[in-house]
Amino acid sequence: QVQLVESGGGLVQAGGSLRLSCAASGSIFKINHMGWYRQAPGKQRELVAVDTSGGHINYAESVKGRFTISRDNAKNTVYLQMNSLEPEDTATYFCHAYLQTAWYSGLRDYWGQGTQVTVSS
Repeated sequence: QVQLVESGGGLVQAGGSLRLSCAASGSIFKINHMGWYRQAPGKQRELVAVDTSGGHINYAESVKGRFTISRDNAKNTVYLQMNSLEPEDTATYFCHAYLQTAWYSGLRDYWGQGTQVTVSS
């Protein structure tokens, strides 16, 4: 069984910063991608940032230059540093991992429970 546990959400004023963390635990053989998605009320879940096993990083256009994703492979943890936050960044942020639980198993998607980020104007 695999668990993704997020932390670091909260309420912040526009222009402020927050740092999200997500630790993966359980039966993990190899993690391929780790990243962050977000979902605002009434909207579809969207990619925020992803860090692949090859070190390739992708950001949503709306967060480029403001958000930074990083990963600690030894701790199976991914971080999202969010600076210059805007009210439009208000959403529930979900951690995602694409991983194998054993050498013989295929890659599967796993999600955290979500952490709320609210940016006031």
